[in-house]
Amino acid sequence: MSEDSRSGDPKSVARSRVPPNQSVTTSFYTLTAEAVPVVDTAALVVRFWGQVIAPVQMTWSELMRVPSRTMVADMHCVTGWSMLGTRWTGATMRDVLSAAGAELLPSARFAMVHCSTEYTTNVPLEFLLADDTMLAWEWEGMPLTPEHGGPLRLFIPSLYAWKSAKWAAGFEFMTADRPGYWESRGYHMRGDPWNEERYG
Repeated sequence: MSEDSRSGDPKSVARSRVPPNQSVTTSFYTLTAEAVPVVDTAALVVRFWGQVIAPVQMTWSELMRVPSRTMVADMHCVTGWSMLGTRWTGATMRDVLSAAGAELLPSARFAMVHCSTEYTTNVPLEFLLADDTMLAWEWEGMPLTPEHGGPLRLFIPSLYAWKSAKWAAGFEFMTADRPGYWESRGYHMRGDPWNEERYG
């Protein structure tokens, strides 16, 4: 337990949750690299391929049968803002992969997240499979709006928010890392906010 936590000072505890050179906000800003798409859940299919025993996919209705959870987590944007204590509902990536029958090969080390748009982002497997990484469809008790990645976005609270890909639609499992959309434009390959891994 940290000294801040023992002190019981809410402001000190909050500061201990803010990575370097981030400012706390209560606004959920809308930042996108592309035009906001309209994704029809009736047609949405989430695919899993690459370093898996066999390629598989899930429909929206199948995804909604995966046990869901609600968690409170912080979100950190590479542009310098952090939101603390936001509430997300979805299914952990581990549970989604299990329900889909997506069995990873031992050679899988990274994933490329593909979206309903052309956006992609690469994620080391240890972050994708972390206990607090989820495919989310609700934020603060309401369905995610298209501007914030609805109907489905990846949420990885331990990395900068550009890794929490909006409009998630596919996961390509890879033996070697390769850059996605922002990484190929100079962003860091991993994106750890506590180490300020903003740019490569």
